[in-house]
Amino acid sequence: MKKNKILIVEDDEDIRALTALYLEKKGYEVEGTGKGLDAIEKVKKTDYELILLDVMLPGIHGFDVCKKMRERTESPIIFLSSKRSSEDKIAGLNAGGDDYLTKPYDLDELEARIKANLRRGKNEPEQHLITGGPLTVNTGTYEVHKNNQKISLYAKEFQLLEFLMKNKGRVYSAEQIYDRIWGNDSFGDLKTVTVHIRNLRKKIEDNPHEPLLIKTIRGFGYKFEKN
Repeated sequence: MKKNKILIVEDDEDIRALTALYLEKKGYEVEGTGKGLDAIEKVKKTDYELILLDVMLPGIHGFDVCKKMRERTESPIIFLSSKRSSEDKIAGLNAGGDDYLTKPYDLDELEARIKANLRRGKNEPEQHLITGGPLTVNTGTYEVHKNNQKISLYAKEFQLLEFLMKNKGRVYSAEQIYDRIWGNDSFGDLKTVTVHIRNLRKKIEDNPHEPLLIKTIRGFGYKFEKN
């Protein structure tokens, strides 16, 4: 799967490096610069799926950089700023920005904003998308991605994951899951649920033996952990 390419325009080297490292671990391709004019030139030469743009840049204001970028790209632009007033946020949106995140920002929230803006940019129907942790499930295309990397699931594995993610935090017994996913389609028993949970964990968990997404609630059943 082609990685989404993101440009980070941030003059604070530590913030830029930390954000880039986080996004690269999440599966994005990242480029960075601390200069607004350099960023404008990069946008002329490279197609980025999304741009993270600091407001207070040396030599040129981030809003002016955004206006120049809009001459070349329609990709989502998220402003990053320590300014928190409504007036500043409105000014950023009026300059051509798609979103505005105040510093210091949580990296998980930043990625959530990135995902939301990328979905809108690609005109994907949001009602078909279910997200949880590093996972995105598209019930329209029957695709599952973890950190932007596609995961291949069998039909029942997909149905099981979809069911649990649609009901995050709620505990279901093996019998309830079996009735919901298999119904009268199978002559198996409740061990079928255990096997599919185990196989699903192998595909979606970083460590299937210590799962963080699909939790076992001993004596009760299973649940998909809320974020």
